[in-house]
Amino acid sequence: MLESMTLFAKIYDVQDHPVSGMWLLYVTISLLCIFVYRLGFARKLNVLQNIVIYFILVLGCSILTFFAVFLPVGEGLLVAIVVLSAYKIRLHQFKKQKTIQRRL
Repeated sequence: MLESMTLFAKIYDVQDHPVSGMWLLYVTISLLCIFVYRLGFARKLNVLQNIVIYFILVLGCSILTFFAVFLPVGEGLLVAIVVLSAYKIRLHQFKKQKTIQRRL
């Protein structure tokens, strides 16, 4: 069974310490989902709307945590963070270059 577990499940030793390992995996998946949401989908909202969105996001991460033991959910979220970060950096550079060209 250890061979089919994902990297994060092995790191947190879910097989030997299921309670603490699953909680650590849950926190990791939740944080990664929040990063992906902030990088790719977040808009300016008021505080109450943000609380509702993050509450539902963290609640949904409980299902993803169970999948993350044997499916590469965490690894996929890491790839999404890398891709969205590269996109944000390129977008920022493009906007900066465009404003410099407008000034000239």
